[in-house]
Amino acid sequence: MVTSIILAGGRSLRLGRCKAVETICGKTLLERVIEKLKTISSQILVITSQEQPDLPVACEAEVVVDIYPGKGPLAGIYTGLLASEFPYSIVVACDMPFLNVELLRYMIELSENFDVVIPRSVEGMIEPLHAIYSKSCINTIRARLERDHLKISQVLDILRVRYVEQEEYQKFDPQHLSFFNVNSMLDLKRATAIATNVQEQG
Repeated sequence: MVTSIILAGGRSLRLGRCKAVETICGKTLLERVIEKLKTISSQILVITSQEQPDLPVACEAEVVVDIYPGKGPLAGIYTGLLASEFPYSIVVACDMPFLNVELLRYMIELSENFDVVIPRSVEGMIEPLHAIYSKSCINTIRARLERDHLKISQVLDILRVRYVEQEEYQKFDPQHLSFFNVNSMLDLKRATAIATNVQEQG
C-alpha cells in the first residue's frame, strides 16, 4: 500500500493562474492526476500553499497545507511524507495529465531498500516530481530545509537512490508523456490536443 502526494502549491508564474484547476477535455489537471493515482493508492494527499487552502479536490483526496511555505517542491515533498500513512509515497506534480499507472507500479516494486526511485534520461535529466520517496527521507529533507538548501538534486546525493533509466521507463511509456507538465498556455493547448487524440483513438 502506498500514499500518493500531489504537489499543487506552486505559484504558476508562467501560466499566471492556478494550474491545478485548468481543464483539459472537461476535467481539471488535478482531477486527471487523482483519477490515475486512485487506482494504485491507499491514500491521496494534495499539498497546497497557505494562499490556496480551499483547492477543490475529489473526495478520494485530502488537502494538506505546506509546512514550510515558500520553500518550493522539497518542502511539499516533506509535508506529504510527514502526513503519509505508509512507508512509500508516489510524488507527482498536479500539472502532469498523462501519468502512466503501469510505470508507477513498476517504480513502486523497485522501492524496497531505497530512499528514492526516480526516472533518469540518457542525458542525465531526472524527474524528481515523478518519483517514489520513502519516509526514511524525512530527517534528511528536514535538515536541508532548515538550512535553506532547497535543491532536490543535492538531497539525492546523500540518499539511497534507484534510478530508473530511460531504457526501462520507455517500455511503459515510449513517448515519455508521463513527464509532460503544463507550464504555459502553449503546453495547455498541446495537452488538450494529445488528450483529444487519445480519446478519439480510444
